[in-house]
Amino acid sequence: MGFAALLALPLAIVALTIAGVLGALLARLPPGDLWAALTAAETLFALRLSALTSVAALGIALVLGLPAAYLMARRRFPGKLLLDTLLDVPLIMPPLVAGLGLLFLLGRNGPFPALGMELLFSPAGVVLALAFVSTAVVVRTATAAFRSVDRTYAVAAQSLGATPWAVFWRVELPLAARGIAAGAVLAWARALGEFGATLMVAGATRLKTETLPMAVFLNIATGETGIAVACAILLLAAALLMLVAMRLLGARRNDRLSRGSAAGCGPA
Repeated sequence: MGFAALLALPLAIVALTIAGVLGALLARLPPGDLWAALTAAETLFALRLSALTSVAALGIALVLGLPAAYLMARRRFPGKLLLDTLLDVPLIMPPLVAGLGLLFLLGRNGPFPALGMELLFSPAGVVLALAFVSTAVVVRTATAAFRSVDRTYAVAAQSLGATPWAVFWRVELPLAARGIAAGAVLAWARALGEFGATLMVAGATRLKTETLPMAVFLNIATGETGIAVACAILLLAAALLMLVAMRLLGARRNDRLSRGSAAGCGPA
C-alpha cells in the first residue's frame, strides 16, 4: 500500500462516518412524519425560543465582548496576561460546570439571590447561560481581528486629530469587521447549540425553557423520536447555514488580502 493510500484510508473513515451520521439522522422519519414533527407546536416553540434567546445572547456578547477585545488587543496594563488566561476559561470549561457555577452565583445562598429569582429557571436564564458561553468566543475572535489590523492606520488617524473614540469607530472597527463577523457567527453557533449550561441555569421545562437542544433531550428521554429528530434537523440546518457563512466570510477576507498583496508587489 502506497503512502497516498495510507493517508486516504483515515480520510475515508472520517468522511464515511460523518456521512453515515447525517444519513441516519435524515432517513429516520418518512417525509410525512418529518413534516408533521417539524410543524408541531412543541417544535415551533423550541425554534422560536432558540432563535430569540440566541440572538439576545449574541447581542449581549457583542456589547460586552467588543470593547473588552479592543482593550486586550490595543492596550498594555498590569495583570493583562492573567486576565487573558481568565477570559479563555469559558472556552474550555465544561458547559455543565459553567451552568453549575452560574446557579451557585445566583442561587439562594449566593451573593445575588434577588437577581437569581428573576433569572433562574426562566427564558431569561436561558439568555444568561447562552451569553456566558458565547461572550468568550466573541472576545477571543474579536481580539484576533483587532490585532490583525495594521496599527499605522490608527496612528495616521490620530496624527490628523482623531479622538480614540473616532479611531475605534471609524478606523479599527470597520477594518476588523470581517473577522468580528466570523466570530459572531461562531458565537451564535455556540449559543444555538448550548445544552449543559442551559440545563443547569434554566432547567428543562417543556414550552417554557425548551430550546432546540433541550427539546431533543426531553423527547428522546420520553421516547418521542419524531420531535427529537425534527429539532435535531433544524439544528443541523442552522449549523450548515453558519458553515456557509463562515466560508463566504473567509473567502472574501482571503480575496481582499490577495488583492492587497498584489497591490503591494506592484511597480512603485
